Amino acid sequence: MATERTLSIIKPDATRRNLTGNINAVFEEAGLKIVAQKRVQLTPAQAGAFYAVHKERPFYKDLVDFMISGPVVLQVLEGENAVAKNRDVMGATDPKKAEAHTIRARFAESIEANSVHGSDSAENAANEIRFFFAETEILP
Repeated sequence: MATERTLSIIKPDATRRNLTGNINAVFEEAGLKIVAQKRVQLTPAQAGAFYAVHKERPFYKDLVDFMISGPVVLQVLEGENAVAKNRDVMGATDPKKAEAHTIRARFAESIEANSVHGSDSAENAANEIRFFFAETEILP
């Protein structure tokens, strides 16, 4: 297994409820290292560009509106098989279908307000990390 990096976003529903530390503890307990982190308020343009892949889907506007509704915590996680490990730790998108120990089962409010985003492939992780972070901001 190779060491990888993946993007993680702690979403507005979780930052509003002050869950950043709890969520980060889950990542770290799973063996993922936080090598970059910043708390930001996304603009409509940033959120729209980041989720542009979903532009034609009916939920796109609601997704963008949700992601700009409060601050988010942008992170780069690093570790063995980081993309897959992060997805396992996050759990199913629908918290009702997520395994009990996962972030979404423990903290999500709904399928829409599901507390976290994670890259779905190594290629997307690289693109998503570049979208939000300069290489000089990532400190292994």
